[in-house]
Amino acid sequence: MGKQMTEMLKGTLEGIVLALLAEQPAYGYEITTRIRDHGFTDIAEGTIYALLVRIEQKNLVDVEKVPSEKGPPRKVYTLNAQGQQELEEFWKTWDFLAQHIAQLNKTDTDNTSTTPNKEN
Repeated sequence: MGKQMTEMLKGTLEGIVLALLAEQPAYGYEITTRIRDHGFTDIAEGTIYALLVRIEQKNLVDVEKVPSEKGPPRKVYTLNAQGQQELEEFWKTWDFLAQHIAQLNKTDTDNTSTTPNKEN
């Protein structure tokens, strides 16, 4: 993954995780697997665990310890009402950014020169 992709993901990864938790509760490794299944194959597991700590501290999720067949209990994360509001805000922001960036991209591809059009 290129540096630019990594930087862009830093700002959106929380929203991605919240969106996955809106679909269904999950534990850390399961979230990492689901993110990778959506094409984000270079996301490190440690990145997800650090993010889960942050969203738990921000009270965006409820956490339940569930017994595991192997090892210690797993922390299962469930999106709560505050997390749902945060996710809705994320999608509004994403839609705004995507629309305006697409307009910039369309403008760039419509113009054959790199200088702005000037009316005489």
